[in-house]
Amino acid sequence: MEAQMVGGASPNSMNSHANHQHVITVATEAARDWSSVLQRRLGHRPTRLKHSAGSDSCCIFRVPGTLREVNPKAYRPRIVSIGPYHHGKEECVQMIEEHKPRFFSTLVSRTRNLGVDCNEYFNAIASREEEIRDCYSEPLNFGSDELIEMMVFDGCFIIELFRVIEGIITPDPDDPIFNMLWTFTAFMRDFLHLENQVPFFVLQTLYDLSKGPGDDDQYSLVKLALQFFNYGVQRPPEVLEKYYDVSDVKHLLHLIHMSFINLPPEDPREFDSEYLQLVHSVTKLRRSGVKFKPRKCDGWLNIRFNKGVLEIPPLTIDELTSSFFLNCVAFEQCYCYCSQHVTSYVTFMGCLMATADDASFLSDHHVVENYFGTSPEVASFFNNLGKDVGFDISRSYLAGVMEDLNRYHRNRWRVRWTGLKRKYFGTPWSFISALAAFIILVLTFIQSFFALYAYVRPP
Repeated sequence: MEAQMVGGASPNSMNSHANHQHVITVATEAARDWSSVLQRRLGHRPTRLKHSAGSDSCCIFRVPGTLREVNPKAYRPRIVSIGPYHHGKEECVQMIEEHKPRFFSTLVSRTRNLGVDCNEYFNAIASREEEIRDCYSEPLNFGSDELIEMMVFDGCFIIELFRVIEGIITPDPDDPIFNMLWTFTAFMRDFLHLENQVPFFVLQTLYDLSKGPGDDDQYSLVKLALQFFNYGVQRPPEVLEKYYDVSDVKHLLHLIHMSFINLPPEDPREFDSEYLQLVHSVTKLRRSGVKFKPRKCDGWLNIRFNKGVLEIPPLTIDELTSSFFLNCVAFEQCYCYCSQHVTSYVTFMGCLMATADDASFLSDHHVVENYFGTSPEVASFFNNLGKDVGFDISRSYLAGVMEDLNRYHRNRWRVRWTGLKRKYFGTPWSFISALAAFIILVLTFIQSFFALYAYVRPP
């Protein structure tokens, strides 16, 4: 770049014309056509996130790296690989992978008498190959034959497992898959991983082809799936029955996610931004007089705050529920066409359990039933779960609870009165000491009164 001053070059003239306009000239290069660069870059198709990944049909995602860094092992299958993302990559899933053809062969031998042979299953899935590929957020580097084979074997394995657990079919009494107790919980956990999913219409297509006489009347695929996972997280039958006829299910994780969104309709209200903020920890809320108690209701999400009492449905936290929370949050962060209720719930619980003492208090008061680990581990789990998570508090189903809690907490007189009660009446000994001090104070006042009265009006 070159710069010149017009009007002379001597120092004196520069000083005398300090206020004059400066003219800057820039050496320019010859014009160049950059459109070829754009065309070259556009020629490289995305390999990590397809352009169509934001559509309603795309529902199976890779877990975002920011979430994976917090708990890298929580999103990988431990016993069975379902779908393309972990197919053949994990050493631990090879044991079950070797048994999938046997499960499919057993299914075909049972349905061949109904006129459905091996080719029927593959042809039915092959006709929907493009729909299957559209369900995944990244391009699948599998040929048509390999992808169809994967979908058929994985889908039929899940369906046969559901039928065995429900007692519809009887397995070989010496089948090692069903004679090892540890595999059942592992299957439930792996079937609910976001990256370990196949489209639900694949399962439904295979299930419809393999149904026997009477299956259509008594069992549906949704019912089988809900009852299978209910062994891990038990809910009353009347709760599950509400979702037997649910439609537009994307995959198994989406189905179980929907079945927990059992909330009453919310009353519309306007929020005050001064109080619509994240809530304080259990320790701080207790100082302002908030009480905590378990609430008897169906589902974890029905939290209520009324007249200084925060009622939270009891939560059993173990390895299965922690894995479910992690993958639900990842699903909600990636798929904008579902509710964000689980993200709101874990964020709220993470605010309450800021420290191990907070988690221990909720456990002592039967709000949290801890089979996950120590109190510091539970608090750390919920705090890490809320990191790098997009959360709009104004759209949260707990926005009203948060506003009411913060409004209650900021009442200074209530905070002071609660502190006095805890200091002087928190334990029997402090109460006795405070009562004794009060009696001594009253007696001293009476003695002083009579002494002064005798002085003013002597007998």
